[in-house]
Amino acid sequence: MRSIAATVLCLLLLLANIATLASAQTQLKPPTESVMDRFLRYVKIDTQSAEDQTTVPSTRKQLNLANLLAKELTALGAENVRVSEFGIVYAMVPGNLPDNSKVPVVGLIAHMDTSPAVSGENVNAIVHKNYQGGNIVLPKDPTQVITPDKNPELKLLIGDDIITADGTTLLGSDDKAGVAEIMTMIDTLRQNPQLKHGGIAVAFTPDEEVGGGIEKFDIQGFGAKVAYTVDGGELGEISDETWSARTATVTFQGKSTHPGTAKGIMVNAMYALADYVSRFPKNMLPETTEKRVGFVHPYAGVIDVEKSDLKILLRDFDVSGLEAKEKMLRDMVKQTAAKFPQVKITIDVKENYKNMKEELKNHPELVNNAMEASRRAGVKPFMLPIRGGTDGATLTFQGLPTPNLFTGGSNFHGKLEFNSKRGLEKSTDMLVHLVQIFAEKS
Repeated sequence: MRSIAATVLCLLLLLANIATLASAQTQLKPPTESVMDRFLRYVKIDTQSAEDQTTVPSTRKQLNLANLLAKELTALGAENVRVSEFGIVYAMVPGNLPDNSKVPVVGLIAHMDTSPAVSGENVNAIVHKNYQGGNIVLPKDPTQVITPDKNPELKLLIGDDIITADGTTLLGSDDKAGVAEIMTMIDTLRQNPQLKHGGIAVAFTPDEEVGGGIEKFDIQGFGAKVAYTVDGGELGEISDETWSARTATVTFQGKSTHPGTAKGIMVNAMYALADYVSRFPKNMLPETTEKRVGFVHPYAGVIDVEKSDLKILLRDFDVSGLEAKEKMLRDMVKQTAAKFPQVKITIDVKENYKNMKEELKNHPELVNNAMEASRRAGVKPFMLPIRGGTDGATLTFQGLPTPNLFTGGSNFHGKLEFNSKRGLEKSTDMLVHLVQIFAEKS
């Protein structure tokens, strides 16, 4: 009887604790600035990064947002706020537990830059209130249309306020949504000291889109034991897997001379490059692949008679598949060289990052906590491998396990990018729950 009574008492206490937590969550004081207003403010700041630069950040204008965030973090009570020489913003939000040492410091990371693919200057965000379905035509360029058939997630946004750019720029939800959500989470915790959490390390990075900023990240100074990048897509999307990535550069060396006297002398490297490009299998290109199928992607180059260069992305979720793609590119070099024996062709392949699943499989609690936080925020979580890279992939292999969390956004890197009021708010709610879960479980 005593055993039964003790069990009943424990259950009653557990239910009382859950009720207390639920009551505290539903009676939260709002942040001093809504996540939507904060997001709309941040996207106006041009932070576009640039390819092939030797400095970090690749563009000085990223520092405008970095310095603003540092100032706002200080005002929100964060400690040890600093902007590094590489434009990385670091801060620590102190825990409010009797013994914070019992809870691992959780890191939250988002990147400040926007893609070089489309202009991020003079972003004019449009809020399409109370979306009721159908196409969304962007006002400054009516040829830019967000359609439900190509964006099935729109059916989940009926009644929501959808945020787009005006059709002339990208929006910048990738990843200013993540930045705004982290900042609003900090604001919410400050307004609600009854929400218990341990230390939270915060970082905002430059140059994620061009792959250079994370190399300057100070993991030890950051102070987190585990972390998350807040840089994902639609609501509920949680990722502990990226594909592995390499970049190949193929160089074609010819011989230039005056075209008027070129007979028997000129060796035009461009012809060899064109032959090489023609050999790419169409079923291995990004425009013909999806889900867990990798690709090879010739994405940039310089063509000239004397010397031509071609850059190629190699992507695959399995290392064996990546190796096969590299071998194919090297075999293609041999085939083109046989056809153009006077052109010297060389190939150089460099590793960019590896599939973070290889390490994160040893830390299942990170995904479990994120999924629980999503459910508490009223969002159904789902796992999705990322067809791209994140700062978290690099950090994971440097000893800081870092899966990726949703931000509510879609159509990154283009003029059809969008997010929504609910997307921003629910992503913020998820972060508020996440840091509490780490405290509860410790």
